[in-house]
Amino acid sequence: MVTRLFVIAVTPSIAIAIGLYLTDRYDREPLSLLAKVFVLGALSVIPVLVVQRLLLSINIFAGLLGIAFVSFIVAGLTEEYFKRAVVLYTAYRSKHFNEKLDGIIYCGFSALGFATVENIMYVVFRFSSNYYVGIMRGILSVPAHILFAVTMGYYLSLAKYTEEEEVKRKYFQRSLYIPAIFHGLFNFILMAQIPLLMVLFIPYVIYLWRLNLIRLNQYTKHSRDQFNRIIEDEDQ
Repeated sequence: MVTRLFVIAVTPSIAIAIGLYLTDRYDREPLSLLAKVFVLGALSVIPVLVVQRLLLSINIFAGLLGIAFVSFIVAGLTEEYFKRAVVLYTAYRSKHFNEKLDGIIYCGFSALGFATVENIMYVVFRFSSNYYVGIMRGILSVPAHILFAVTMGYYLSLAKYTEEEEVKRKYFQRSLYIPAIFHGLFNFILMAQIPLLMVLFIPYVIYLWRLNLIRLNQYTKHSRDQFNRIIEDEDQ
């Protein structure tokens, strides 16, 4: 039974990781670096849990304010901060981070490492008697982490490839607080259980998918164009 739950917990991450790797088809990142980012993303669960426990201990809010604090600060800001820190520590200044799409790829693998461990904790240990938790998390939670990661990588790449310092700093800040806001709103809608918000949940998820697929396609096209220019230069 534990093996079955473990498979349910890790399958979404494996499927998304393969899809993300295949998306980067023009200038693929080294598997060793991707594995490092993934593993450190998984290990980032440890400091996240420490900080979250500390933040929960000082949560003085009640009702919707308390839920907002947990959603946006305890979950959103804390988790996105450490997932981004993994990319900054491992790949951001690497020679392999040489095009805009790479920001999305590395942030995606960091998020998948985190999401895999988080999913195992929920599916295998916390809700082991309920298979539906694993199925619903596979449909909603794990893909959500990737959507937040696409936003993070989008702005992180803009920060890396922008020359003007003020604009670079602005993009760098956005690479943290915008995915944190997206993450917090996602959690808040589910935790608050306000009927009107629940009605808006599906449109919100659709919006996240549409926005981030546009960004992913934009950087994939940029990668293709850059690859084609290199081929043309070599032919000449």
